[in-house]
Amino acid sequence: MTAQPIEKFVIAGGGTAGWIAAATLARIFAGSNVRIELVESAEIGIIGVGEATIPPLLATLESLGIDLVEFIKATQATFKWGIRFEDWHTKGQGYFHPFGVLGKQIDGHDFYQCWLKCRAMGDPSSLMSHSPEAVLAEANKFFLPHQAVNTPLAMAQYALHLDSALVGQYLRRYAENLGVVRHEGKIAAVQQHPCGDIKELLLDDGRVLTGEFFIDCTGFRGLLIEQTLKAGYEDWSYMLPCNRAVTVQTENVADPRPYTIARAQDAGWTWQIPLQHRAGNGYVYCSDFISDEQAKQTLLQTVEGTPLIEPRVIPFVTGIRKQPWQRNCLALGLAQGFLEPLESTAIHLVSKTLALFVRMFPDRGDNSALRNEFNRRVYSDYQEIRDFLALHYCETNRSDTEFWRWCQQMPVSDSLRYKLDYFRHSGSIIPGAEELFQPTSWYAVFTGMGVLPTRYNPTVDALNAQKLQQSLQAGQQGILRYAQTQPSHGDFLRQYCAAPKLM
Repeated sequence: MTAQPIEKFVIAGGGTAGWIAAATLARIFAGSNVRIELVESAEIGIIGVGEATIPPLLATLESLGIDLVEFIKATQATFKWGIRFEDWHTKGQGYFHPFGVLGKQIDGHDFYQCWLKCRAMGDPSSLMSHSPEAVLAEANKFFLPHQAVNTPLAMAQYALHLDSALVGQYLRRYAENLGVVRHEGKIAAVQQHPCGDIKELLLDDGRVLTGEFFIDCTGFRGLLIEQTLKAGYEDWSYMLPCNRAVTVQTENVADPRPYTIARAQDAGWTWQIPLQHRAGNGYVYCSDFISDEQAKQTLLQTVEGTPLIEPRVIPFVTGIRKQPWQRNCLALGLAQGFLEPLESTAIHLVSKTLALFVRMFPDRGDNSALRNEFNRRVYSDYQEIRDFLALHYCETNRSDTEFWRWCQQMPVSDSLRYKLDYFRHSGSIIPGAEELFQPTSWYAVFTGMGVLPTRYNPTVDALNAQKLQQSLQAGQQGILRYAQTQPSHGDFLRQYCAAPKLM
């Protein structure tokens, strides 16, 4: 064995991505001689999007040994059962994308196939009436699923809405307590070894940070991965043309909802993310169809509370770095790529990238085989999410604005076209083992966007039709009955994890 272990990591940039990286490495190497240093400047603001999350975040917190209630209080977090989409397929029509699973198998038959048969028999019940998360969200209820063992709600899944600035501060304290050294300063230059690897970072005050492996969390500019190592960027604007977001924070006007709202607008969509101390709002749009000023005014007309700050416009290019891991540098967060926050995947991609990196952990030798496989998998993760986001647009029935007319004719990747065709002919989805979005997610968005299969699986005909309908009705009634007994989301927050008032 001739491995040369890495003994010093340098993280360029803070924010959520930088401090998740610092916290993860610090936890892994606690008590060892591995040094972890991070450089950031208080003068460089963070983007601050990515305030909604998905359930894998809870596993990340658990892996770090972070107490959930403490974290919720520190980050002014609220709970999230899923996302409410409004006006996407047609104006005035909405649907819910829940976490978790839909229904239960009936005598070994897939629930969705059973629902399709009942629908063909004239059953008018909605698919979401079989989702605990969707029913709880509509009723504005919340509880922790492990408190409902042996009920239809026990398998429900949830995530969090977060204040991203407070998340960064929390993880900074966590990481520094484990020995991570933070440097305040701006990076003035990046020095490379003759072989091309990064050698050191020169700060604007003359300090030098040397390292053996570098993590680039410098945001869209990609100071290390792109400006220094020229990794390249694959632009996906041809499929997802939105290239701006205008954001604003507002006062709360009511108890926070236990879900995110994503509402389609004339040239994109707006989000509403409820926190304990405020709400986060934004308008993701394509500048080919609306001006920045028009987008600001649209956003301000849709928010529910008084703005706390001036709206801020953030330009972006949807896509991914061609080599997220290049030489001795790993790009994370916005330095790695960007997918609009429609399905709340930003923090998940950071955590999953780090988990994959840890599984393949490099040394100071030749890591080309590891890099190639790592980059292939990260690309696949982004591609899957890209396709899932595109599904929200390409199947729209809206033609009331130029933007939505473009979406009706938009290019669709071969991989998404395959899923659409397979689903229409089979009524099923067979995700890969590493894929984020499982059948429930695809069924929810397919159904919400008016995409239904031409048939159900004929094996379901083996079930007695009356028994089948009774089973589905019993499942619906059980979910509704137990959901009605749960506390409201606001009451649950006040009782179990109320955050302190911010000064």
